[in-house]
Amino acid sequence: MARPEDLETRLAALARITRAPSPVASLYLGTRWADEHRRERARVFVAGEVKKARAAADPTLAADLDWVAGEATALIARAEPAGAHGVALFACGPLGLRTTVPLRAPVEDLLVVAVAPHLRPLVEALDATPALLVVFVDGERARLVQVRHAGVGEEVTLASEMPSRHRQGGWALLAQTRYARHTETLRGRHFDAVAATLGELAEAHGVERVVLAGEPRTVAVFRQHLPAPLAAQVVGEVAGAWHEPAAALVERALVALRRQAGAAEAADVDAALTEAAKGGRGAAGVGATLAAAARGAVHRLYLLRTFRAPGRECGACGALAPGDGGSCRICGAVTKAVELGEALTHQVLAAGGAVETVEGHPGLARAEGIAASLRYPL
Repeated sequence: MARPEDLETRLAALARITRAPSPVASLYLGTRWADEHRRERARVFVAGEVKKARAAADPTLAADLDWVAGEATALIARAEPAGAHGVALFACGPLGLRTTVPLRAPVEDLLVVAVAPHLRPLVEALDATPALLVVFVDGERARLVQVRHAGVGEEVTLASEMPSRHRQGGWALLAQTRYARHTETLRGRHFDAVAATLGELAEAHGVERVVLAGEPRTVAVFRQHLPAPLAAQVVGEVAGAWHEPAAALVERALVALRRQAGAAEAADVDAALTEAAKGGRGAAGVGATLAAAARGAVHRLYLLRTFRAPGRECGACGALAPGDGGSCRICGAVTKAVELGEALTHQVLAAGGAVETVEGHPGLARAEGIAASLRYPL
């Protein structure tokens, strides 16, 4: 399996584009079209939004809009859109930026022309589709399915040679007993070999989560062959059969993953809010989180999916502030209107932090929908 591009690095590179020499075109497009009618709606959306952008934007953007429209049109025309649920396109001629990111998570159709890439939908999509390895295992075989941001990736099949079962002979009971002992020995070696291969692939491809699939008793025995560090990466188990297509195993695994991730995320947000309340390595609310981000102290930013807030950004020093209008509180320069969720996403990613979108959390809602864990107390 070829190692996928480091998406965190790629996202951080896009986030560092804060003031491009010409506008950046960012197009998000859902690619699950059930029929020709929906494909036509996508064509109409792209044509209409590109036309509006041409009328409103700098003429230097024309070539970038041509590229975005061409890529989108070609994608819509495909019978099978690369197995992805969505795609993100970014273009800026002076920067040599021509980037296409297929996405396993669905996205809403959107075209944004701004001085920087529009990243929040990309962050949300990637947050919903972490690097994952689905491992089906039985007593003789194994399937290792790579799950990437663009969908189901490559699959590796492993098989051990097991002796044939013989049922003839008057001494069947003795034969079957010895056979069972021999089979268990070979099965143990098989599980050890699968575990070793799994560990090597997980390390080589940056996999942080593993879901096991198969008959429950077999999976339970296989888990005993996993070394502790690898066992800690297992986030769930699902039923599975050898003959099932990889996509079916993956969909089942993603349900288990989301269940585990939701619980872990809630605990992380609780911890950040607790740290903020006691003045430790946490920040809660718009003002405190903005102050932490300005100092590069945010390790992980938590945003409710519904978080939207008006703000302003200084054109000279880049400082962010809530509200509309006014000069920069730090250097007095002119500010421009921004949406704070998008602006903070850029700022945190560019500083090497991470951003997580939270579906729902009562404590986070009471904190204006925004909080952060910090690298150090402020």
